[in-house]
Amino acid sequence: MPSDAVPPRTAFLLAQVGASAADRFQARVAALGLTAREAGAIRIIGQRPGISQREVAHALGAPPSRIVALLDELSSSGLVDRERNEADRRNNALSLTDEGRTMLSRLRAVAEAHQAEVLDVLEPDERVALAALLQKLSAGTGLTRDGHPGYRG
Repeated sequence: MPSDAVPPRTAFLLAQVGASAADRFQARVAALGLTAREAGAIRIIGQRPGISQREVAHALGAPPSRIVALLDELSSSGLVDRERNEADRRNNALSLTDEGRTMLSRLRAVAEAHQAEVLDVLEPDERVALAALLQKLSAGTGLTRDGHPGYRG
């Protein structure tokens, strides 16, 4: 095979690794009583207090209609507060409660452990190279920074 030829099954291997990593992450956040989609919403709201529901949907790459139920669940669980946005009374401003900020801290620890486990077989320079290549692939497919194809459904 020529050195510039792409080895067969490369896209399939990427899908396998991605699916496996997603499944393992889902299991980790399930232990916290969350779904991966809820974890993503908590992270985004924690990074951008005052964000609107529509902005959360856009950041996750999810339909706005799907976000309402998700935020209802997070709100009823005591993790997210909704307040009328003073600048635009048609929208709610979302923020994390004290319990939500505690959960975000727990999620960060889970994400760090997950990343360490997933990348454990790679050398440090390989991890950097992989991250750069994955960012390039992600940008080329139009994925949002915080979105995940699993959030769409």
